Amino acid sequence: MARVDVSQYQTFGQINDRLDELVGQVRDKDVSLERSLDLFDEAIALGSKAVSLVDATDFSPEEEARLADVEVPAEKGADAPADGDNAPDAEPEPAADGQ
Repeated sequence: MARVDVSQYQTFGQINDRLDELVGQVRDKDVSLERSLDLFDEAIALGSKAVSLVDATDFSPEEEARLADVEVPAEKGADAPADGDNAPDAEPEPAADGQ
């Protein structure tokens, strides 16, 4: 795999716009599998660039606090119940003695 040059994208907005373009191209039924894989490689490179931008960003304490307050579902800990387990709207299980 050749390294994809994403140096022209310097902001999240530019990266986001290009990713939107890539999604549109991949959804085109006339795009070959090989081209789709090339577009995928570019999307991965853009994602890495976005991570680098985040790593290089100096957030204020207020911004860091706001970011820490946002819960991302994919980051739930291993101790978190799986979907449907202990859900608040789940029916209680009947008591062992039938009550």
